[in-house]
Amino acid sequence: TYVDGFVGGFDENLTKNVSLQFMQSDGGLVPINRFSGLRAVLSGPAGGVVGYGMTAFDDQHGVPVIGFDMGGTSTDVSRFSGKNGTFVVGPESASAHPGPACYRKGGPLTVTDANLVLGRLNPDYFPKIFGPNENESLDVNVARNKFEELTREINDYMAKDKEDAGLKWVPMTVDEVAYGFIKVANETMCRPIRALTEAKGHDASKHILSVFGGAGGQHACAIAQALGISNIYIHKYASVLSAYGLSLADVVYEAQEPSSETLSDRSIHLLRERVRILVSQCHEELGKQDFDDDHIECEIYLNLRYHGTDCALMTLKPEGEDNWNFSQAFIENYKYEFGFHLPDRSIIVDDIRIRGIGKSAQSSPISVQEEIKTLKPTPVDPSNAEGLTSIYFEAGRNHKTPIYLLEKLPVGTKVTGPAIVMDANSAILIQPFSTGLITSGTVVITIDDDQRSQVTTEMDPIMLAVFGNRFMSIAEQMGRTLQKTAISTNIKERLDFSCALFGPDGGLVANAPHIPVHLGALSHAVQYQMEYYKDDISEGDVIMTNHPAAGGSHLPDITIITPVFNNGKIVFFVASRGHHADIGGILPGSMPPNSKELYQEGAAIRSFKLVSKGHFNLEELTRLLVDEPARYPGCSGTRCLRDNVSDLKAQVAANHKGIGLVKALIAEYGLDVVQAYMMHIRKNAEAAVRDLLKDAWSRSQGKDLVAIDFMDDGSRISLRIKINADDGSAIFDFEGTSEEVYGNCNAPASVTHSAIIYCLRCMVAMDIPLNQGCLTPVAVQIPEKSMLAPSETAAVVGGNVLVSQRLVDVILKAFQVCGASQGCMNNLTFGVGGKSVDTETGETKVVEGWGYYETIAGGAGAGPTWHGQSGVHTHMTNTRITDPEILERRYPVILREFALRKGSGGEGLHPGGEGVVRDIEFLESMEVSILSERRVFQPYGIAGGGPGQSGKNLWVQKRVVRKKDGLLVAATDAETYFREDNEVVFRTVNLSGKNTAHVQAGDRLLICTPGGGAWGAKDGAHPGITGSSVPVMQQTFMRGSVSEYQTLHEASV
Repeated sequence: TYVDGFVGGFDENLTKNVSLQFMQSDGGLVPINRFSGLRAVLSGPAGGVVGYGMTAFDDQHGVPVIGFDMGGTSTDVSRFSGKNGTFVVGPESASAHPGPACYRKGGPLTVTDANLVLGRLNPDYFPKIFGPNENESLDVNVARNKFEELTREINDYMAKDKEDAGLKWVPMTVDEVAYGFIKVANETMCRPIRALTEAKGHDASKHILSVFGGAGGQHACAIAQALGISNIYIHKYASVLSAYGLSLADVVYEAQEPSSETLSDRSIHLLRERVRILVSQCHEELGKQDFDDDHIECEIYLNLRYHGTDCALMTLKPEGEDNWNFSQAFIENYKYEFGFHLPDRSIIVDDIRIRGIGKSAQSSPISVQEEIKTLKPTPVDPSNAEGLTSIYFEAGRNHKTPIYLLEKLPVGTKVTGPAIVMDANSAILIQPFSTGLITSGTVVITIDDDQRSQVTTEMDPIMLAVFGNRFMSIAEQMGRTLQKTAISTNIKERLDFSCALFGPDGGLVANAPHIPVHLGALSHAVQYQMEYYKDDISEGDVIMTNHPAAGGSHLPDITIITPVFNNGKIVFFVASRGHHADIGGILPGSMPPNSKELYQEGAAIRSFKLVSKGHFNLEELTRLLVDEPARYPGCSGTRCLRDNVSDLKAQVAANHKGIGLVKALIAEYGLDVVQAYMMHIRKNAEAAVRDLLKDAWSRSQGKDLVAIDFMDDGSRISLRIKINADDGSAIFDFEGTSEEVYGNCNAPASVTHSAIIYCLRCMVAMDIPLNQGCLTPVAVQIPEKSMLAPSETAAVVGGNVLVSQRLVDVILKAFQVCGASQGCMNNLTFGVGGKSVDTETGETKVVEGWGYYETIAGGAGAGPTWHGQSGVHTHMTNTRITDPEILERRYPVILREFALRKGSGGEGLHPGGEGVVRDIEFLESMEVSILSERRVFQPYGIAGGGPGQSGKNLWVQKRVVRKKDGLLVAATDAETYFREDNEVVFRTVNLSGKNTAHVQAGDRLLICTPGGGAWGAKDGAHPGITGSSVPVMQQTFMRGSVSEYQTLHEASV
């Protein structure tokens, strides 16, 4: 509708008499009648990819190009290697109104202001379009005044911090603070570039950096230096390269049709015939746009995947008219993308796609690389400078820097930095020790990579932010590697995994934004293994554990820990935790709702060297996962060993990726510096939490913070927080919490720590990495043998997924932050297999089967400045729901409904989020289990807000029956099932919060998840509460595993 409205704005005669074409997100042009919203997403940045692909990439030399587009309101990165471009949005976006402070509209400090204060932007070369009336120049004074104010705040804070530590603080200057803005921004912008290259197996330093957009030239040298890139290309039309790329783009027409063939010698003949028909269709459509056959090319693709997996790769036909070996091409692509292939699985064709390209008659310009060979560089004539300006560079050096106009520099001119080259719409900053060469269409900058500034072990606020980004980037890239190389739906699609980096003491350094319930607990797992093995850990060892007594959460969450050695000494640890779909126990999915003992939930492993000095111990692993759990009454071993092994290998690969990145960081800065900043980052987080706790004490007027909540079975979670206002420390005392439960709603102590560190990090209004420092000011007191510190043999599967959510609600309730969330993860499992008794012989046999597990979204609680979000995962879970197509293709089920549950959120000034309805029909008989909470007690509202609705789980039974002797008799076999006098009856049964059912074909499970609690009464009265005790962040950031999934797939275009 939006596109139709846009097209309708054109003059009718224009659309009839002019060839009007639109850019698509694939970089091709289409006529107005074929333009659609589906293909319009990212179409603007796609023009930039075409632009630098045509102007910076050389087919002959084949050096891949990274595109860095920094405009006025957003920054985009992409990669071009000849066949296709890849694109990632981010890392930041800012509004043009009010814009930066220097725009004279009351805006905040931004990178633009920092560039202006440092002299990298000259107001004399900018049009007078700023201010309320858009007739004034950039205001350097307001930007400098704001930086002076910020500098005072930083110096006051750092002086006090150093004084407390008995050290002296050397005050920072305004220029140093502004330069810090630039340096942190550059490192932040490097993160998505690393995600686009290193996480996908490419070395960023082996690329050319093509910089465009109005602001890109100011950051080009610094970005390239940070990434180790030597060459930068900035086209003469860099400020409008996306538009220029549009003018160079080809016209395209795509024809596509679905397929479900298995790739084989027989099927390839059928596929070739379908391809022939689609190619003819492309020629016909492009012919209507005046392209003859000589100017039409057709690219042939098959969308291929391995049977039993969901990751399809669009595979281009190999070169050669008679070469139809798609199988080999797919295997090579798969190995390149994921590092392995699956030789025992058939290859499925999901789609046939033909991309017809109408080639323009314009000739391709000479490549930059070839032109450089013909040039004889001559130094710039200093008399050509338009003037001099003072620019601040690193280490307090102000340089008198010449300004040149690009239009006045002859081809072949060599400009040595520092210098500024101006064109009509942008400024190019050539840093000291770099040189720029003017070609006919491009400024080529060469970076001297030996000029890296020295970083000491002393804490510097600028480098603190830089290292924070680098540490988080390591964990993020581990996560991307894990997702790419895993096999199971749980890890690959639902993203139920976490990765993190730990210090030599086992304390958390940084994590990727994955699953909160994992992250706080992982340090307990690492420290347990350190104590267990002491000095018996060698390079090449990989440790596996999942036991709750060893820092585990629940048994399906298997943790893989790998030490990082430097000169024979452990200097860091990396770890990954992933939820495995089945590890044995009494029910498929290993999430039994009625388990009473730990052994009923599957294989429990305190410690096992999965890899010993490089050797993968498959035989012992098989014993632990298959044989050991089956020794217990009523239990089976894992029902899908092959997937377990594949996912464990993926976790090992993720850790290996992290080790390589840690070692690269050490090589770049030195071990002493890296470990020093590990401690600085922890201390920074500690200081932020202490400030938060002091503020909470002040707002509560020195009173203890108290909260109580109840599980559906009546078990009580009680919390009293005692804050020391002098040092900002606190005791979280859970005295009064109920005893250990005879069931599975027992939470290991590590889960309580996870909930606390998560809540503290959420309430800190700063963008800091979640790390061990957040817990340094906190002492945790948990009653022995309570449901939060159960015995080692107690069942715990519900503690991780249910009690953890209630713990968060209790902590946030104590701080009076927001209404309750749905307080549940709505855990659904179904499957078949395991131990089975033969009805004829009475023998017990093991049937190989499968298991599926998912958590279901609900309503989030509202707060003083926000409405609760609807249909989202909340707090301790952060997973993604399985796509309906994948769910129905992999498993014998139909998803009948997945929608918001209207009216389920609490009513109030800020209403709570709504839950969801998920209706699944089963096509075969199987075991189905639901493990859920908030089916009795409603999620509370706060400050007078109403509660959210409680959830419910309904089993809709479909039975085919007939009357016999006045009674209804169920049809039990084919002979009785299809009788004409049969009738279908439905029976709806409430399964309650925790139950298992053996469903038949045609049965449905209807899960209605809880809503979130509201904040504030509708009439605006807030009894006893005037607002949140937590400062509201001025900016929100995309975080979490779903965001990571989106980033990865946007980088896989």
